[in-house]
Amino acid sequence: MEEPTSIERNKALARRFGEVLNTRRYDLLDELVAADVKRHCEATPGVNVTNLDEFKEFLRHDAAVIPDSVQTVKHLVAEGDMVAVWGTYEGTQCGQMGPFPPSGKKMRIDFSAFLRIEQGKIAELWVTWDNLSGLTQLGHLPPPAGS
Repeated sequence: MEEPTSIERNKALARRFGEVLNTRRYDLLDELVAADVKRHCEATPGVNVTNLDEFKEFLRHDAAVIPDSVQTVKHLVAEGDMVAVWGTYEGTQCGQMGPFPPSGKKMRIDFSAFLRIEQGKIAELWVTWDNLSGLTQLGHLPPPAGS
């Protein structure tokens, strides 16, 4: 049997990462994510993640706010040490989200992410989504004029 290429291994790592996030088995992140992982996200400017413990804490907080969240990968593209992901994130806001109280409403938003792989683990990730769309669906912002 042929050995998988590094690109195939990186894509498999990205898929496994998504499965772990959806099942909230954060203990398994030790196998997938570097101890000094960096997370970049313009959609959460006040959140600073510079290591695996901070990343796990961020994920625990997200799971408390939207406990039924599910991420679904729509497209996965890899080149070199990078994996690009396009997917959807959906769930019901049951907890406080920054200044916004629990709405009990469901949102479904598209997101994109780039994962940089180093020595078989995710070393850095960039993620973004449309906050306006999510906050509107949750009832925290009025719909845009004309919609």
